[in-house]
Amino acid sequence: MRTGQALAAGAVAVLATLVVVGATQQKSGAPEDALPPNITQLTAFGERASWSPDGQRIAFMSKSFGDAFVVDVKTRMIRLLTHYPNPGYLRVQYLPTGDLLLIGARTFTDIQTTRARDQELWLLKADTRDRPVALGQKISEGIAISRKTMKVSWSNTHGQYPDSIAEGESVLYTADVVTEGGEPHLANKTEVLRAKAPECTLEAQDFRNDDTELIYTCYRSPFADVFGIDLKSRTITTYRKIAGEYNEVEGIFPDGKTALVESSRDQPKQNSNFIDIWRLTLEPNSPNFVRMTRWGDYPGYKASNPVVSPDGSTIAFQSARNTDAAGVGYGIFLLKVQ
Repeated sequence: MRTGQALAAGAVAVLATLVVVGATQQKSGAPEDALPPNITQLTAFGERASWSPDGQRIAFMSKSFGDAFVVDVKTRMIRLLTHYPNPGYLRVQYLPTGDLLLIGARTFTDIQTTRARDQELWLLKADTRDRPVALGQKISEGIAISRKTMKVSWSNTHGQYPDSIAEGESVLYTADVVTEGGEPHLANKTEVLRAKAPECTLEAQDFRNDDTELIYTCYRSPFADVFGIDLKSRTITTYRKIAGEYNEVEGIFPDGKTALVESSRDQPKQNSNFIDIWRLTLEPNSPNFVRMTRWGDYPGYKASNPVVSPDGSTIAFQSARNTDAAGVGYGIFLLKVQ
Protein backbone atom coordinates (compact mmCIF):
# COMPACT_ATOMS: atom_id res chain seq x y z
CA MET A 1 0.00 0.00 0.00
CA ARG A 2 2.80 2.36 0.85
CA THR A 3 4.47 1.58 -2.48
CA GLY A 4 1.26 2.45 -4.33
CA GLN A 5 0.91 5.68 -2.35
CA ALA A 6 4.52 6.56 -3.14
CA LEU A 7 3.99 5.92 -6.84
CA ALA A 8 0.84 8.01 -6.83
CA ALA A 9 2.61 10.82 -5.01
CA GLY A 10 5.48 10.60 -7.48
CA ALA A 11 3.08 10.83 -10.41
CA VAL A 12 1.45 13.90 -8.90
CA ALA A 13 4.87 15.49 -8.40
CA VAL A 14 5.86 14.78 -12.00
CA LEU A 15 2.56 16.21 -13.23
CA ALA A 16 3.06 19.32 -11.11
CA THR A 17 6.56 19.71 -12.52
CA LEU A 18 5.24 19.46 -16.07
CA VAL A 19 2.64 22.12 -15.33
CA VAL A 20 5.30 24.43 -13.95
CA VAL A 21 7.57 23.79 -16.92
CA GLY A 22 4.70 24.49 -19.29
CA ALA A 23 3.84 27.66 -17.42
CA THR A 24 7.38 28.99 -17.68
CA GLN A 25 7.13 28.87 -21.48
CA GLN A 26 4.73 31.81 -21.38
CA LYS A 27 6.57 34.93 -20.24
CA SER A 28 5.33 38.38 -19.39
CA GLY A 29 6.48 41.51 -21.18
CA ALA A 30 7.92 41.69 -24.69
CA PRO A 31 10.74 39.70 -26.32
CA GLU A 32 12.36 42.94 -27.57
CA ASP A 33 13.00 43.89 -23.92
CA ALA A 34 14.71 40.61 -23.00
CA LEU A 35 17.02 39.81 -25.89
CA PRO A 36 19.47 36.92 -25.53
CA PRO A 37 23.18 37.77 -25.97
CA ASN A 38 23.27 36.67 -29.62
CA ILE A 39 20.37 38.92 -30.76
CA THR A 40 20.51 42.69 -31.28
CA GLN A 41 17.98 45.16 -32.63
CA LEU A 42 18.95 46.85 -35.92
CA THR A 43 15.95 49.10 -36.62
CA ALA A 44 12.98 50.30 -34.59
CA PHE A 45 10.58 49.83 -37.51
CA GLY A 46 10.27 47.82 -40.67
CA GLU A 47 9.73 44.37 -42.13
CA ARG A 48 10.87 41.88 -44.83
CA ALA A 49 14.65 42.24 -44.64
CA SER A 50 16.99 41.44 -47.57
CA TRP A 51 20.79 41.24 -47.32
CA SER A 52 22.99 43.04 -49.83
CA PRO A 53 25.41 40.74 -51.74
CA ASP A 54 28.37 42.06 -49.72
CA GLY A 55 26.56 41.64 -46.40
CA GLN A 56 27.07 45.29 -45.43
CA ARG A 57 23.50 46.53 -45.86
CA ILE A 58 19.94 45.34 -45.43
CA ALA A 59 17.06 46.56 -47.56
CA PHE A 60 13.64 46.45 -45.91
CA MET A 61 10.10 47.75 -46.13
CA SER A 62 8.79 50.44 -43.79
CA LYS A 63 5.43 48.65 -43.70
CA SER A 64 3.11 46.72 -45.99
CA PHE A 65 2.17 49.04 -48.87
CA GLY A 66 4.95 51.34 -47.75
CA ASP A 67 8.38 52.60 -48.85
CA ALA A 68 11.64 50.71 -49.24
CA PHE A 69 14.69 51.64 -47.15
CA VAL A 70 18.25 50.40 -46.76
CA VAL A 71 20.22 50.34 -43.51
CA ASP A 72 23.99 50.07 -43.10
CA VAL A 73 24.54 47.15 -40.71
CA LYS A 74 27.66 48.70 -39.13
CA THR A 75 26.69 52.38 -38.83
CA ARG A 76 22.88 51.90 -38.50
CA MET A 77 22.39 54.74 -40.97
CA ILE A 78 19.08 54.45 -42.86
CA ARG A 79 18.38 55.73 -46.38
CA LEU A 80 15.10 55.95 -48.28
CA LEU A 81 15.10 54.07 -51.60
CA THR A 82 11.63 54.87 -52.96
CA HIS A 83 11.92 58.64 -52.69
CA TYR A 84 9.11 59.44 -55.14
CA PRO A 85 5.28 59.38 -54.75
CA ASN A 86 4.04 55.78 -55.05
CA PRO A 87 1.04 53.65 -54.05
CA GLY A 88 3.21 51.54 -51.75
CA TYR A 89 5.30 48.39 -52.12
CA LEU A 90 5.16 45.03 -50.35
CA ARG A 91 8.72 43.75 -50.79
CA VAL A 92 12.26 44.77 -51.74
CA GLN A 93 15.05 42.26 -52.43
CA TYR A 94 18.65 42.46 -53.61
CA LEU A 95 19.85 40.96 -56.86
CA PRO A 96 23.46 39.62 -56.93
CA THR A 97 24.47 42.74 -58.91
CA GLY A 98 23.47 45.00 -56.02
CA ASP A 99 20.40 46.24 -57.89
CA LEU A 100 17.02 45.61 -56.29
CA LEU A 101 13.71 44.05 -57.18
CA LEU A 102 10.57 45.69 -55.86
CA ILE A 103 7.14 44.08 -55.64
CA GLY A 104 4.28 46.54 -55.82
CA ALA A 105 1.23 47.69 -57.73
CA ARG A 106 0.78 50.64 -60.08
CA THR A 107 -2.26 51.85 -58.12
CA PHE A 108 -3.83 51.03 -54.77
CA THR A 109 -7.43 49.79 -54.74
CA ASP A 110 -7.77 48.04 -51.39
CA ILE A 111 -5.55 45.71 -49.37
CA GLN A 112 -7.00 42.41 -50.58
CA THR A 113 -7.46 43.31 -54.25
CA THR A 114 -4.13 45.07 -54.60
CA ARG A 115 -2.21 42.28 -52.88
CA ALA A 116 -3.87 39.37 -54.69
CA ARG A 117 -4.33 40.85 -58.18
CA ASP A 118 -2.11 43.84 -58.91
CA GLN A 119 1.41 43.17 -57.60
CA GLU A 120 4.19 43.48 -60.22
CA LEU A 121 7.96 43.10 -60.44
CA TRP A 122 10.08 46.26 -60.77
CA LEU A 123 13.85 46.71 -61.16
CA LEU A 124 15.46 49.50 -59.14
CA LYS A 125 19.05 50.39 -60.04
CA ALA A 126 21.35 50.72 -57.04
CA ASP A 127 22.92 54.03 -56.04
CA THR A 128 20.85 56.13 -58.42
CA ARG A 129 17.89 58.46 -58.13
CA ASP A 130 16.16 56.70 -61.01
CA ARG A 131 12.67 55.34 -60.59
CA PRO A 132 12.17 51.56 -60.92
CA VAL A 133 11.31 49.99 -64.27
CA ALA A 134 8.42 47.52 -64.57
CA LEU A 135 9.45 44.07 -65.80
CA GLY A 136 6.03 43.27 -67.23
CA GLN A 137 5.27 40.45 -64.83
CA LYS A 138 2.58 40.21 -62.16
CA ILE A 139 3.39 38.10 -59.12
CA SER A 140 1.76 36.28 -56.22
CA GLU A 141 3.51 36.94 -52.91
CA GLY A 142 7.34 36.63 -52.92
CA ILE A 143 10.19 35.84 -55.28
CA ALA A 144 13.22 33.54 -55.14
CA ILE A 145 16.52 35.10 -56.27
CA SER A 146 19.75 33.25 -56.99
CA ARG A 147 22.81 34.28 -54.96
CA LYS A 148 25.06 33.83 -58.01
CA THR A 149 23.10 34.58 -61.18
CA MET A 150 20.16 36.66 -62.35
CA LYS A 151 17.80 33.69 -62.19
CA VAL A 152 14.54 34.27 -60.33
CA SER A 153 11.42 32.25 -59.55
CA TRP A 154 7.90 33.23 -58.55
CA SER A 155 4.34 31.96 -58.56
CA ASN A 156 1.13 33.13 -60.17
CA THR A 157 -2.50 32.35 -59.46
CA HIS A 158 -5.89 32.90 -61.09
CA GLY A 159 -5.94 36.26 -59.29
CA GLN A 160 -3.22 37.74 -61.51
CA TYR A 161 -3.90 35.85 -64.75
CA PRO A 162 -7.52 34.62 -64.86
CA ASP A 163 -7.33 33.89 -68.60
CA SER A 164 -4.49 31.37 -68.33
CA ILE A 165 -4.65 29.99 -64.77
CA ALA A 166 -7.75 28.22 -63.49
CA GLU A 167 -9.47 29.11 -60.24
CA GLY A 168 -7.63 27.38 -57.38
CA GLU A 169 -4.47 26.74 -59.39
CA SER A 170 -1.00 28.12 -58.73
CA VAL A 171 2.03 27.92 -61.02
CA LEU A 172 5.78 28.20 -60.35
CA TYR A 173 7.98 29.84 -63.01
CA THR A 174 11.67 30.59 -63.47
CA ALA A 175 13.23 33.29 -65.64
CA ASP A 176 16.36 35.43 -65.99
CA VAL A 177 16.51 39.17 -65.39
CA VAL A 178 18.30 40.63 -68.41
CA THR A 179 18.93 44.06 -69.87
CA GLU A 180 18.77 44.56 -73.63
CA GLY A 181 18.94 47.92 -75.36
CA GLY A 182 19.13 49.56 -71.96
CA GLU A 183 15.78 48.09 -70.89
CA PRO A 184 15.47 45.35 -68.24
CA HIS A 185 13.01 42.50 -68.69
CA LEU A 186 12.50 38.81 -67.97
CA ALA A 187 13.84 36.24 -70.44
CA ASN A 188 13.70 32.44 -70.70
CA LYS A 189 10.46 32.21 -68.74
CA THR A 190 9.74 28.55 -67.95
CA GLU A 191 6.85 26.85 -66.17
CA VAL A 192 8.16 24.57 -63.43
CA LEU A 193 5.19 23.21 -61.50
CA ARG A 194 1.40 23.50 -61.16
CA ALA A 195 -0.70 22.71 -58.12
CA LYS A 196 -4.33 22.87 -57.08
CA ALA A 197 -5.83 24.11 -53.83
CA PRO A 198 -6.73 23.06 -51.23
CA GLU A 199 -4.03 20.38 -51.50
CA CYS A 200 -1.34 22.94 -52.31
CA THR A 201 -0.79 26.59 -53.18
CA LEU A 202 2.77 27.28 -54.34
CA GLU A 203 5.29 29.97 -53.38
CA ALA A 204 8.93 30.03 -54.52
CA GLN A 205 11.51 30.70 -51.82
CA ASP A 206 15.14 30.05 -52.77
CA PHE A 207 17.58 28.29 -55.09
CA ARG A 208 20.34 25.92 -54.01
CA ASN A 209 22.95 23.55 -55.43
CA ASP A 210 24.11 26.02 -58.08
CA ASP A 211 20.52 26.89 -59.02
CA THR A 212 19.68 23.29 -59.92
CA GLU A 213 17.00 23.00 -57.23
CA LEU A 214 14.21 25.35 -56.22
CA ILE A 215 13.01 25.25 -52.61
CA TYR A 216 9.37 26.20 -52.20
CA THR A 217 6.45 26.25 -49.79
CA CYS A 218 3.24 24.31 -50.33
CA TYR A 219 0.36 25.91 -48.43
CA ARG A 220 -2.51 23.64 -47.38
CA SER A 221 -4.38 26.06 -45.18
CA PRO A 222 -4.01 26.40 -42.25
CA PHE A 223 -0.77 24.42 -42.57
CA ALA A 224 2.29 24.56 -44.84
CA ASP A 225 5.12 22.25 -45.93
CA VAL A 226 8.70 22.48 -47.27
CA PHE A 227 9.55 20.95 -50.66
CA GLY A 228 12.24 21.14 -53.33
CA ILE A 229 12.08 20.51 -57.06
CA ASP A 230 14.99 19.57 -59.30
CA LEU A 231 14.77 22.03 -62.18
CA LYS A 232 16.07 19.53 -64.73
CA SER A 233 14.39 16.25 -63.81
CA ARG A 234 11.37 17.85 -62.08
CA THR A 235 11.85 15.39 -59.21
CA ILE A 236 10.18 16.67 -56.03
CA THR A 237 11.68 16.13 -52.57
CA THR A 238 9.72 16.46 -49.34
CA TYR A 239 11.86 18.13 -46.69
CA ARG A 240 9.26 18.75 -44.00
CA LYS A 241 5.60 17.78 -44.09
CA ILE A 242 4.03 17.21 -40.68
CA ALA A 243 0.28 16.71 -40.35
CA GLY A 244 -1.20 19.54 -38.29
CA GLU A 245 1.97 21.70 -38.35
CA TYR A 246 2.74 24.95 -40.17
CA ASN A 247 6.19 25.10 -41.78
CA GLU A 248 6.97 27.89 -44.25
CA VAL A 249 10.50 27.84 -45.63
CA GLU A 250 12.42 31.14 -45.65
CA GLY A 251 16.12 31.99 -46.12
CA ILE A 252 18.63 29.30 -47.07
CA PHE A 253 22.19 29.24 -45.73
CA PRO A 254 24.91 29.92 -48.35
CA ASP A 255 26.15 26.33 -48.36
CA GLY A 256 22.64 25.16 -49.25
CA LYS A 257 22.58 22.50 -46.54
CA THR A 258 20.09 24.12 -44.17
CA ALA A 259 17.19 26.54 -44.37
CA LEU A 260 15.23 28.71 -41.99
CA VAL A 261 11.58 27.89 -41.44
CA GLU A 262 8.69 29.76 -39.86
CA SER A 263 7.23 26.93 -37.78
CA SER A 264 4.28 26.52 -35.44
CA ARG A 265 6.00 23.60 -33.69
CA ASP A 266 5.76 23.88 -29.89
CA GLN A 267 3.22 26.72 -30.23
CA PRO A 268 -0.21 26.90 -28.55
CA LYS A 269 -1.90 26.90 -31.97
CA GLN A 270 -0.83 25.38 -35.26
CA ASN A 271 -1.13 28.05 -37.94
CA SER A 272 0.82 30.93 -39.49
CA ASN A 273 -0.07 33.31 -36.64
CA PHE A 274 1.83 31.29 -34.04
CA ILE A 275 5.37 30.82 -35.32
CA ASP A 276 9.02 31.05 -34.40
CA ILE A 277 12.15 30.59 -36.49
CA TRP A 278 13.67 27.12 -36.82
CA ARG A 279 16.66 25.75 -38.75
CA LEU A 280 15.97 22.72 -40.95
CA THR A 281 18.60 20.44 -42.47
CA LEU A 282 17.59 19.95 -46.11
CA GLU A 283 17.43 16.17 -46.18
CA PRO A 284 14.43 14.10 -47.34
CA ASN A 285 11.83 14.10 -44.53
CA SER A 286 14.50 15.67 -42.35
CA PRO A 287 14.29 15.09 -38.58
CA ASN A 288 16.97 17.74 -37.94
CA PHE A 289 15.00 20.77 -36.79
CA VAL A 290 16.40 23.31 -34.30
CA ARG A 291 14.59 26.28 -32.78
CA MET A 292 16.41 29.60 -33.27
CA THR A 293 14.08 32.18 -31.63
CA ARG A 294 11.64 32.14 -28.72
CA TRP A 295 9.36 35.08 -29.55
CA GLY A 296 6.38 32.75 -29.12
CA ASP A 297 7.16 32.36 -25.42
CA TYR A 298 5.61 35.81 -25.05
CA PRO A 299 1.81 35.86 -25.59
CA GLY A 300 0.92 37.85 -28.70
CA TYR A 301 4.36 37.73 -30.36
CA LYS A 302 5.98 35.85 -33.22
CA ALA A 303 9.33 36.04 -35.06
CA SER A 304 9.18 35.90 -38.84
CA ASN A 305 10.72 36.51 -42.29
CA PRO A 306 14.30 35.38 -41.53
CA VAL A 307 17.09 35.74 -44.11
CA VAL A 308 20.74 34.66 -43.87
CA SER A 309 23.76 36.89 -44.51
CA PRO A 310 26.06 35.99 -47.45
CA ASP A 311 28.70 34.61 -45.09
CA GLY A 312 26.15 32.57 -43.13
CA SER A 313 27.05 34.19 -39.80
CA THR A 314 23.96 36.31 -39.16
CA ILE A 315 20.20 35.98 -39.50
CA ALA A 316 18.07 39.07 -40.02
CA PHE A 317 14.44 38.71 -38.98
CA GLN A 318 11.54 40.80 -37.74
CA SER A 319 9.50 41.05 -34.59
CA ALA A 320 5.81 40.54 -35.31
CA ARG A 321 2.44 40.09 -33.64
CA ASN A 322 0.26 37.04 -34.05
CA THR A 323 -2.85 39.15 -34.65
CA ASP A 324 -1.38 40.84 -37.75
CA ALA A 325 -1.32 39.73 -41.37
CA ALA A 326 1.68 37.79 -42.67
CA GLY A 327 4.68 40.02 -43.36
CA VAL A 328 3.79 42.80 -40.95
CA GLY A 329 6.77 43.65 -38.76
CA TYR A 330 7.90 46.00 -36.01
CA GLY A 331 11.64 46.26 -36.47
CA ILE A 332 14.57 44.26 -37.85
CA PHE A 333 16.72 42.16 -35.52
CA LEU A 334 20.07 40.41 -36.04
CA LEU A 335 20.80 36.94 -34.66
CA LYS A 336 24.42 35.77 -34.59
CA VAL A 337 24.58 32.10 -35.51
CA GLN A 338 26.32 30.19 -32.73
